[in-house]
Amino acid sequence: MARLAVLASGSGSNFEAIAESFTRSTHEISCLICDRKDAFAFKRAEKYGITAHYVSYYKRERVEAEKEIASILEENRSDLIALAGFMHLLTHELIDRFPGRIINIHPSLLPEYPGTHGIQESFESGDTELGITIHRIDYGLDTGPVIMQKSFLRSGDETLDEIESQIHELEHQSYPAVLLEILDSI
Repeated sequence: MARLAVLASGSGSNFEAIAESFTRSTHEISCLICDRKDAFAFKRAEKYGITAHYVSYYKRERVEAEKEIASILEENRSDLIALAGFMHLLTHELIDRFPGRIINIHPSLLPEYPGTHGIQESFESGDTELGITIHRIDYGLDTGPVIMQKSFLRSGDETLDEIESQIHELEHQSYPAVLLEILDSI
């Protein structure tokens, strides 16, 4: 059995998809770490009985906040860390402390449309193929080694909400499966 920590910032829909998949697994979620006190992800963690921690970045240096995060990750003996809508670039210090063990999901087919507006930029691009990327974290913005990409073709008639829904469906199906596969190899 291996242990996964999840870092989130918002509603936690990817976190819940992960938590649900772990109910049918030998692995466990060691903790949720969230940087927004009012994030709905906390309610989702409570629903699954997962320990949740609030770590504020507000008026703090990133390095200071991430020292607290690293301490929580180590206290909870986390083997792998999944970013699930965590809206901060990680410092070299945190990445180096957990080399190759931090995974991210991004709502575009990287290297296209990195950053916080991947869905919007993909939608506006006119690209016929849209999708998601699961990758390891490195020092860049969504530049780490790709683990998997999944995509779909769009007709061009979809609304932004419909595209966003399709992206989230791919995320919720693919991310938990990839994380479990990585944990199986630990």
